[in-house]
Amino acid sequence: MAEVRVERLHRSFGQFTAVGDLSFTIADGEFVFFLGPSGCGKTTTLRMIAGLLMPTSGRIELGGRNVTFLKPRYRNVGMVFQSNVLYHHLSVYENLAYPLKVRGWSAADIRRKVHEVAELLQITGVLHRGTEGLSGGQAQRVAIGRMLVRDADVFLMDEPISHLDAKLRAHMRAELRHLQKELGRTTLFVSHDQLEAMSMADRIAVMNGGELLQLAPPQEVFDRPANAFVAGFVGEPQMNILEVTLDDGQLQAAGFTATAPSGWLAQHRIAPGPMRLGIRPEHVETAPAPLPGGFAARLEAMEPMGAENLMTFDLGGQPFKVRQTTGQSDDFAPGDTVHLRPRPDHLYLFDLASGRTLAQAAFTDRSRA
Repeated sequence: MAEVRVERLHRSFGQFTAVGDLSFTIADGEFVFFLGPSGCGKTTTLRMIAGLLMPTSGRIELGGRNVTFLKPRYRNVGMVFQSNVLYHHLSVYENLAYPLKVRGWSAADIRRKVHEVAELLQITGVLHRGTEGLSGGQAQRVAIGRMLVRDADVFLMDEPISHLDAKLRAHMRAELRHLQKELGRTTLFVSHDQLEAMSMADRIAVMNGGELLQLAPPQEVFDRPANAFVAGFVGEPQMNILEVTLDDGQLQAAGFTATAPSGWLAQHRIAPGPMRLGIRPEHVETAPAPLPGGFAARLEAMEPMGAENLMTFDLGGQPFKVRQTTGQSDDFAPGDTVHLRPRPDHLYLFDLASGRTLAQAAFTDRSRA
């Protein structure tokens, strides 16, 4: 049993609050990503769970044990850092064996465990080599192996593949996902890369300003963001979020007017007034001629991306992104006036002051079914 439970976890540095009253539970065997921008508190949270940093207040339980103020050695957690922390004067075998030697394991047991982990990570062929000549992927596997040999209850990973090149990073994403499921260990992974989180996690914990904004499965975070920050942070390219005014069923802003789905506003009891409108770039139609319920905008930039084109429009002084497959948008060029129409069944409304999600058209009918 390796459930992770955190209750009202708080960490301050002087007058600065890095993490404020964080509470969550991660189930045994679950793979959870802490996702957010730099400085949001995700690494501070991970370091407190590891015991490398003591909380100002709050409680941390690992497998039902209160470990809040225990030293790392008594928590039975394994950790991989962003930079490969390897002993370069030791061989790969010796690097993997070191955590077990410290624990007093016999030479035979160490040899058995090291070879077991090396085979799992496919680094058996480099066990007797030094670490200086390893490739980036091999060095990262050795760092992960140092974590695995300990048979820890909980694995903690702090951006372990962010420094690798794009091709190797994609390969390591698949490997880590497979490895975590095969071992079934509770794993907390810190990242600012939403692609990593969306493709690997069982659930994503989105953080900002030391607060936990949403903890949910990847698709739910994408489809049902809790607030405007989550909506804008998760998704590539980011969701368009515009300040609008609701009046008589129309969402109006400088440069355009959008019509909300019939009955949607009444169902969610949305009152007229200023708010924010969210439209994902992939949920916009384009045409050279006017579209019923649409509006016109000037195309500022066209970014070919192979199978897709990313277009940036000027919408009353606000940038507005549209993503479409190649072929749908090939006839447009920067400077053209293009007619746009947001899909009315994929609109999001956010409170102007708090950013809280007021309504999500994409799920209105589904949630009633």
